[in-house]
Amino acid sequence: MGRPIILGIVGDSAAGKTTLTKGIAQVLGPENVTVICTDDYHRYDRKQRAEIGITALHPECNHLDIMQQHLSLLRTGQPILKPIYSHKTGTFTAPEYIKPTKFVIVEGLLGYSTRGARDSYDVKVYLAPPEPLRAQWKIKRDTQKRGYTEEQVLGELQKREPDSEEFIRPQRQWSDIVVSFYPPNEDENQNNGHLNVRLVMRPTIPHPDFTQIIDFSNANSQSPIRLELDRDMSKPVDVLEVDGHATLEQVAKLERIICSDMPYLTNVCNREVNPELGKVAGTTGETLQSYPLALTQLLITYHMLKATQIHP
Repeated sequence: MGRPIILGIVGDSAAGKTTLTKGIAQVLGPENVTVICTDDYHRYDRKQRAEIGITALHPECNHLDIMQQHLSLLRTGQPILKPIYSHKTGTFTAPEYIKPTKFVIVEGLLGYSTRGARDSYDVKVYLAPPEPLRAQWKIKRDTQKRGYTEEQVLGELQKREPDSEEFIRPQRQWSDIVVSFYPPNEDENQNNGHLNVRLVMRPTIPHPDFTQIIDFSNANSQSPIRLELDRDMSKPVDVLEVDGHATLEQVAKLERIICSDMPYLTNVCNREVNPELGKVAGTTGETLQSYPLALTQLLITYHMLKATQIHP
């Protein structure tokens, strides 16, 4: 086996990193994927952070040098002894011996914060949902899974905002793909299954040829699937937009464009083989199917598999 292919997924707290990772890992095969969370490299536990008055988003609150060293080791196929931080208790537990598999997915807050770390990834993704939607996701997650009250979560969001602005959002510039799920018509209460997605694709990696989209949408701004040229952080990019109400037939055309370039992906396009693709929890806990999420997971999977051809 060649060296592992490393995917970075960076975004603020509750931006959707774990949901995106889950579908990608399922497509590639869980046995082929090692998932690492850079939150494990926190320098202080929750109690210490409160005493010092520092947030988990601040670089000084994280062992970025050790994270960078571990990424470099994983890239060459070497094992690491990774720290473990429990979000449930806010404390550290025993470290874990990690031997990388064929693919490594590294998700977290500060994954692109150093040059050495950035050089370790084959594909870099940044998640940028609208802030009101991210706040909604964070309240839901932290109250249901981490034992916080809604007031505590809102207070934490307010306290973290300066660090989000200074340290998290600037990492967008280093990504190959910027993923923004957003509610149609700015309706923040739309459930997750009907969110639109805006995919900013930088020319830093070769993307599938999506120009056929222009043909079957007839350049119609009302089409549920749109491709356009734009600028992101002052640089030219391609932007692919997929609406949550796009039909399976319309989405299938996009999937075929991606899959036709990668023989391995033909199985991915079979939804019976990959039932988790595009699955997301709804507002009341039910499982919903999101075609924009499925396409996003498929596009990122495409790039990881392409990287195996470049670095066999």
